[in-house]
Amino acid sequence: MRRREFITLVGGAAAWPLVARAQQTKVPFIGFLGTTSPSAWSKPVAAFEQRLSQLGWIAGETITIDYRWTEGRDEQALAIAEGFVRRKVDVIVAGGNAVAAAKQATTSIPIVFPVAVDPVGSGFVDNLARPGGNVTGLSLQGPEVAGKRLELLRGIVPGLRRLAIIVNIGYPAAKRELTECQAASRALGIEAIALELRRPEDIVTAFGSLHASAEALYVVTEALVDANRILIGKLALGARLPTMFGATHVIEAGGLMAYGPSLSALFRRAADFVDKILHGTKPGDIPVEQPTKFDLVLNLKTARALGLTVPATLLALTDEVIE
Repeated sequence: MRRREFITLVGGAAAWPLVARAQQTKVPFIGFLGTTSPSAWSKPVAAFEQRLSQLGWIAGETITIDYRWTEGRDEQALAIAEGFVRRKVDVIVAGGNAVAAAKQATTSIPIVFPVAVDPVGSGFVDNLARPGGNVTGLSLQGPEVAGKRLELLRGIVPGLRRLAIIVNIGYPAAKRELTECQAASRALGIEAIALELRRPEDIVTAFGSLHASAEALYVVTEALVDANRILIGKLALGARLPTMFGATHVIEAGGLMAYGPSLSALFRRAADFVDKILHGTKPGDIPVEQPTKFDLVLNLKTARALGLTVPATLLALTDEVIE
C-alpha cells in the first residue's frame, strides 16, 4: 500500500465517527399549542423566543418550534396535541385552555403552560410546589384577584350597581373566576349578570341580551375571549360599557382597564422552564410559579369616549396609560 492511500484510509476512518455523531445529533423539537391567535400573542411569543435565544436555543438553528393555533376554539386543541405526540416532540408548550387536551394526548412528553388561570383547580397539576406528572408552568391567579379588579373598576364607575360578567362557561378555571367575581359583587352590593359563552358565535348574542341592564362589564380573560378581544371591545364600546379585562395586552383593542401580570414576562419565564427540561429536569419537579407583579393599564381614549373622568388617585396607581 502506498503512503498516500494509507493516509486517506486512516483519515477517513478517523473522520467517520465524527460524521456519524453529527448525523445522530437531534435538534430539540417544541410543539407550541397557542390557544388564541398569532396576533394576540405576538409580543409574548417574541419574548419567549428571545429568552430561548439567550439560553442558547435559536429557533431554526439549535431548536425547532412548530406553532399551531386554535383561535380560541378549544375543540381543536386535542387534534393539535395528538399531532405533536405522533411527531415525537420533546416539549409541548400549551396555553391554559389547551393543557387538559395535551395531558389527554400524552402522559410522558413534558408540557409547559406559560399561562393558566387556575392550574390546581383545573386539574393540570397536583399542587404548585410539586406539580407531579409531566406538567408544569406559570399561573395567572385569575380567580384570586377578581375582587381587586372589581374594586379598581368601581374606582372609575363609583356608582356601579349592575355588572355584566362575560365568561367562557366551558372552561373550568373561567367558571371559578366567575364565582369569585359574583361573591365579590355581592359583598359590595352589586348585582352580577353572567353572559355565558361556549363559542365565538355566542359573543354577539350575549351582548344582545344585555339591553340596558348593565353599567359595566367584567371580562374573564382566557383563550376564547382573547381571540375575540377586538370584537368584545367594539361591542362594549358600542354599548357604552366600561370594561375590566384580566390581561393587559387586550386593552389596545378598545377596552377601558386591565389588571393582571405581564404575558411577555410569563412567556419569558416559560422559556426557562423549557430550558431546564431540555437539560434533563423532570417537569413534575419544577414548581409552578405565580406572578409577583400585577400591572394596571388604563386606556384614556376609551375613557374619553365613554365620558368618564379618571380620578387622580386611580391614575396614580396606573402602570401604563394608553392615550
